[in-house]
Amino acid sequence: MDKAQLAARVKAVAFLEGDFVLRSGKRSKYYLDKYLFETQPDVLEAMGEEIAKRLPAGTKRIAGPELGAVALAAAGSLKSRVPFFIVRNAKKDYGTSKTIEGKLEAGDTVVLVEDIVTTGGQVIEAIKNISAAGATVTKVIVALDRLEGGKENILAAAPVEYEAILTKADLGI
Repeated sequence: MDKAQLAARVKAVAFLEGDFVLRSGKRSKYYLDKYLFETQPDVLEAMGEEIAKRLPAGTKRIAGPELGAVALAAAGSLKSRVPFFIVRNAKKDYGTSKTIEGKLEAGDTVVLVEDIVTTGGQVIEAIKNISAAGATVTKVIVALDRLEGGKENILAAAPVEYEAILTKADLGI
């Protein structure tokens, strides 16, 4: 699936109009429902291929913040054969009480995958958790950038490379 086809498919399955409050607290007249596009096998496979081809040489792990980016990280891992792990929003109060689920070692170079970026807050928090574990996030790959300042916020907070597979402009929004 080429970029135009992927953009059209994502818009067809995930674009909703109305009055929405985003995770960032911002209000929006449209919503891109990540679960509607990430649960479509053709879209998920195409996103996995896009993630895999954007991984820098030497990447040891792919990270996916819970819950939305986990499927994307898994798809990228399957296509690239690079292991992935999950970054929790908060420690669970039972079991191993970890913020990182899966294998991550100090010194690992990590590519963080995110579903949709508006302000970049969740990405910045995930980078902090990964850094606290002794690993380094070298790149952030975003499935869809709403072009509302998230990229700039992320780059101001961390010295990473940033790449969006699609932007709202690609969807004609």
